Amino acid sequence: MKTSMKKLMLVVTILISTLDYNLLASEMVHEFKNPAFSGSGYSQHVLSINQLEVQREQKVFDDAKSAAAAAERAEKNKTINKFITNVESRIYANLSKQLVDNMFGTTCDSSTTTCPTSGTATVEGAQIYWVKDTSTEIITLTITDVDGTTTTMTVPLGDFKF
Repeated sequence: MKTSMKKLMLVVTILISTLDYNLLASEMVHEFKNPAFSGSGYSQHVLSINQLEVQREQKVFDDAKSAAAAAERAEKNKTINKFITNVESRIYANLSKQLVDNMFGTTCDSSTTTCPTSGTATVEGAQIYWVKDTSTEIITLTITDVDGTTTTMTVPLGDFKF
């Protein structure tokens, strides 16, 4: 057994002495994988980080805008606000009906049998003026908004029935 051990030692020694150590080992080089440290691919790294920052800022902005819109919708959907909107709508409908009745003479004063030929009203700062020209049978309605914008409508009296 000693001879076989000696032979094995001799074979191992010969193998070790014949190996080229340059083939088995290489120089150890340390490189950072992060481009912020290594410099390799740094510009792409900076662009990626910038893009992530911009996307986060946009998401925060979008989330805040969405929350504000949701709060506004919730406020409009409250029962009292629906009631107020409905009352305003009916008041404006009644005012417009009175205006049209005056324009077309459906509410003439029965004691004097005269109908108004013009009228003026102010609604939320806008001036509404109408005049009836009995010779041409045309009613001209002029609405002047608070900012000075003017809208004019002409309506024929003739056979204007529904």
